Amino acid sequence: MLPFYLLSLIVTAKAELLPGSCSFQDSICDYMSDPDFLSWTLDPSGHFITVEEQVQEDQGKAVILGPDVEQQDWSCFRMVYQVTGSASLQVQKRTDGESFDQVLWTTQSPSESRLIASIDLQNSTETFKIVIEGKLGEEEGSSVSIFEIKISDKYCIECDFEEDHLCGYTNEWNRYMNWRVGRSDDTALNDGTGQYVFVDSTDTKRFQEVAKLVSPMTTVPMSGCLSFQYQQYHAGDHLFTLFSRDQARQYQELWRADLPENNNVNWSPETRVWIPVQVDLKAPYPIELVFEVAFNGPHGGYVILDEISFSPEFCNAGTEPTFDPSVANCDFESGYCRYVQTQIDSSLWRRVSVRPNIYTAGDHTTGAGSFLLANSRFSLQSGYVSRLFGPPMPGNQKYCLKFFYSLRGLSGTDQVLSAYLYYGDGTKQEQIWTQNYKIRNVWIAVELTIQSQKNAQVVFISTCKNIWSCGSVGLDDIKVTLGDCALLASSVSAPSHCDFEAGLCGFTQDKEGDSGDWMLARGPTPTSYTGPRGDHTTGVGHYLHIEASVMLAGHKARLLSSSLRGSRETQCLQFYYHMYGSGIGQLSVYLQTGQENQDKLLWTSHGEQGISWLRASVNYQCVQQHQIVFEATRGASVRSDIAIDDVVFERGPCREYADDHIPHLRLSGNNNDIQSMNFK
Repeated sequence: MLPFYLLSLIVTAKAELLPGSCSFQDSICDYMSDPDFLSWTLDPSGHFITVEEQVQEDQGKAVILGPDVEQQDWSCFRMVYQVTGSASLQVQKRTDGESFDQVLWTTQSPSESRLIASIDLQNSTETFKIVIEGKLGEEEGSSVSIFEIKISDKYCIECDFEEDHLCGYTNEWNRYMNWRVGRSDDTALNDGTGQYVFVDSTDTKRFQEVAKLVSPMTTVPMSGCLSFQYQQYHAGDHLFTLFSRDQARQYQELWRADLPENNNVNWSPETRVWIPVQVDLKAPYPIELVFEVAFNGPHGGYVILDEISFSPEFCNAGTEPTFDPSVANCDFESGYCRYVQTQIDSSLWRRVSVRPNIYTAGDHTTGAGSFLLANSRFSLQSGYVSRLFGPPMPGNQKYCLKFFYSLRGLSGTDQVLSAYLYYGDGTKQEQIWTQNYKIRNVWIAVELTIQSQKNAQVVFISTCKNIWSCGSVGLDDIKVTLGDCALLASSVSAPSHCDFEAGLCGFTQDKEGDSGDWMLARGPTPTSYTGPRGDHTTGVGHYLHIEASVMLAGHKARLLSSSLRGSRETQCLQFYYHMYGSGIGQLSVYLQTGQENQDKLLWTSHGEQGISWLRASVNYQCVQQHQIVFEATRGASVRSDIAIDDVVFERGPCREYADDHIPHLRLSGNNNDIQSMNFK
């Protein structure tokens, strides 16, 4: 049996530490507290920093800022921490010119011991700071502590097992079988330069015992060549396999060790050698590496593992690059993108736009742009199927497909639209979704996770059994990303984006300068013939609005953003607004600095604008701390509900910048939707 040490949390460190690393032995190194928030406290006896309970009465947060980091190459941020009770901990990246910090990692999960967080920092030409934010929460006895921070110039999945904390690698606990850290006296096994990890079958207590060594979860997309070396003894009595495992705990085999008869290595105990391995790795979404050894019994030998490394270049020059799913994205503003129809279907999907009116909603992208329409009155005929084929997508991959559909017209609405996977090898197409909501003139979001072993195309199909049951349906804003939809939705949210699904995102009511409130709503507003029928984000989610029936004419409701950092660069504010109702007043956006007597007007729109959610894009510049103010003024009647949704702050000028509001719009139209449409 090999001599070993138990897989421990702390191992003597050899790697050179980069700026921002700190062990908190006698100081907080180059970190400093943000004066706008509470302070972290250095505990000289315990060698860690913590947020003290007695200064946390207002349930605020403590923020500490790291030094400037100029990291041209990929690096790994690793932190040893502990959270108890209802406390939370968050790591952010602050870049000059950004009003919001980028959230890199967050946790609210309490633990009884110290844990390790590993965060990949992509190479960047811009200088940035690491920002760490701790909150205690409301539960008595909660705590949050940081024991060590290390930044190294490598990928977080790399490890030579000389590093402290074993680079964040952990055992997936098994009562008997676990990977251990070892250093052998047998010179045939070890050249004496350091440590490795191994698993030995002598610990086996039952048939098919399994030991799993798990890497840190990747935090950003990466692809390239994974390398490692291993030794094994009695290879015929165990299986040594490398898997990738995503956040849904789905496994994909990447590599399996050859049996002795399949290679030229002499597997006698006297001539053990290191076997190098290279494996192409594609990780477009978060994954873990799982090194798994399964033994058939107590005489199954052992496996030794060392020198795990990664290169951004594929091992094999012929390896196909990671598929770019954006080729399947389309908002139909400039055409059909890569979506096609068969000649048999005679182009039954038509690209149209709708002039703003009070009867028919426009597209989802801007409210006044283009979308696709099937079963329109110009193509209405009995017993046909209209098919729209997307671009081919490679198999053995997980995709998240998102699109929006909207029911139109007065005809039938049952199963107007379905989605299928089409296989080019002649296999029967597979239905993956069919329309179920029957709300008209509302864009409904659909998210589908797609996983197929074969290459496939997404096909949108609209059917018309007879002329009396055909319903028109719109399709817009198709987007495909790599990964599981549920996991993508639960990943770290951007504080610069607010869809009001989880609250107000830091927005607050102005209690001093207004006479009404913005209200969170879902579905139609209480008053008929005013307000939206659904939100812009999903069609069935939340938005903010003013309820005119509880306000008087001329009353204002003001909504303040959180405090934003100033920048010399142009900033972009983008949002969607809804102004439908015969008595609509005015919606304005202001810039407030607190140092001037009057807010600066950035954008305004007044009067009825139709039943569509319209997009507004506003460029502005401010070098000092400021807030953005949304001010809605109630009009002459109760039909004056104004709503906003999907507020986004972005660095730099707005893409495809346009002042999207339409002042003094004269609305006309009737309930015949075709007369307000422009076919392209």
